[in-house]
Amino acid sequence: MNLQAAQNAIQRAGVFYSRSEDATGAGRSQILDRNWIVVAQTPPAGSPVTEGQALLSAVKIGEPNPC
Repeated sequence: MNLQAAQNAIQRAGVFYSRSEDATGAGRSQILDRNWIVVAQTPPAGSPVTEGQALLSAVKIGEPNPC
């Protein structure tokens, strides 16, 4: 799922503050969320989540990733 779609899903669940990070460790900012794909998340899918708890790890679409 791209980063924008993931953030939208979290908001539909009633949580409006989530964080994202560059899963490569390079520290890049995710400016255009639709150009990034989520490769990991905390907490795991299906788990309850509260404001600020959601962390989405993403790489740019087309980059190698663990998924």
